[in-house]
Amino acid sequence: MDENFKRRLIKYQKDEAFGYEIYSRLSTLKSVKGKNSKILMKIAEDELKHCNILKKYTHVDLKANPLIVFLFVVLAKIFGVVFCVKVMETAEVDAQESYESISNVIPEAKKILEDETRHEKLLIDMLHEERIEYISSMVLGISDAIVELTGALAGVSLALQNAKLIGVVGVVTGISASLSMGSSEYLSQKAEKGEHPLKAAFYTTFAYFITVLALVVPFFLFTNFYYSLALMFLDATVVILIFSFFVSVVKETSFKKSFIEMFAISFSVSIISFVIGYLARKTLNVNI
Repeated sequence: MDENFKRRLIKYQKDEAFGYEIYSRLSTLKSVKGKNSKILMKIAEDELKHCNILKKYTHVDLKANPLIVFLFVVLAKIFGVVFCVKVMETAEVDAQESYESISNVIPEAKKILEDETRHEKLLIDMLHEERIEYISSMVLGISDAIVELTGALAGVSLALQNAKLIGVVGVVTGISASLSMGSSEYLSQKAEKGEHPLKAAFYTTFAYFITVLALVVPFFLFTNFYYSLALMFLDATVVILIFSFFVSVVKETSFKKSFIEMFAISFSVSIISFVIGYLARKTLNVNI
């Protein structure tokens, strides 16, 4: 066995060891119960079996990096198990291609390939998770909060030119708007005969409120409102980045398209509002 081929096998073995740790940890989470827990544990057992098969050829004892496993489990608790399962599902597809390429050299690779194909089928639409069902409500809350509040704060910044005062305006505006958005989502779901309009309203309100907090905090950290405004835009970009990635993984859509679209809309509104605030200050001769 040449060194290049052995390195490939070691990489596959590492992936199997990582898969075993992740699937076994996910199966024990409180949000995963019954059939789904058993499915994840069965996949974990298969991954361990694959790891041991490859070990016969590599003669190397490998274990998953505990820090990466820990971070992955934390992500599962924050973004939900479905998010992590979707990420692992992508890895299962890649694994199928890998084992197919070595099946003529490693006899057991065909059996591993069959298991990986079965894993992909088990993972597809396996989990039912509430936060995924209401992802459209969260998208509504976050996107509206970013577009409306960045625009509003950018607009009043030049008019008021006082960081804490701008922050107070942002908090009051944000809380009022979050409750308004939640109410609108409730009525919308009721009109469309949605199954749980109250839950949809809660997710919209919660997503909006959390985004509001992220955007207004900078105005209470700095006395210079320009610094606050710059940090607010940075916060908005990070929120857009994280949520676009979450949606792209769960919904299997283009991350780049989602991020650019949300970023362009939010910052276009902010620039227009900033200009309006400047003109209002000059025209109305506002001095605070």
